[in-house]
Amino acid sequence: MTSIYSFKIKDIRGGDLDFAAFEGKKILVVNVASECGLTPQYAQLQDLHTEFADRLVVVGIPANNFGGQEPGSNQEIQSFCSTKFGVTFPMAAKISVKGDDMHPLYKWLTQKALNGVQDSEVTWNFQKYLLDTKGQLISVFDPRTEPASEEILQAI
Repeated sequence: MTSIYSFKIKDIRGGDLDFAAFEGKKILVVNVASECGLTPQYAQLQDLHTEFADRLVVVGIPANNFGGQEPGSNQEIQSFCSTKFGVTFPMAAKISVKGDDMHPLYKWLTQKALNGVQDSEVTWNFQKYLLDTKGQLISVFDPRTEPASEEILQAI
């Protein structure tokens, strides 16, 4: 696969989330969790989504791969995100972002042989993958890198 536009995944409401719909904008893919110490990053992710709506789409990907910090159902996750953080950016249904049951989207994001750019490992919740306007991976940001950091703002 040559770009993220090849992927469709289930959204948090049970519909389809088609990455091809975001063509022409940068995409920030973030694996998220509701019970993580980094969960307050949701607020900055929402701010990015709002401030740069003309050129960036933030996509939240709930995952329960780290310390059981996303135990809820899709409905519970959606309710938490909208109530506590006012999240309006697209949210996927919960998937696995590492291990034997890693979702194909994350296999593509983390393997240079597939994405053509770099190998990476999802090390914790809130790791960020930035893709350019053609759906190509351009940067990977550590989970502790704040969404509003200079490093990310420069890349947007």
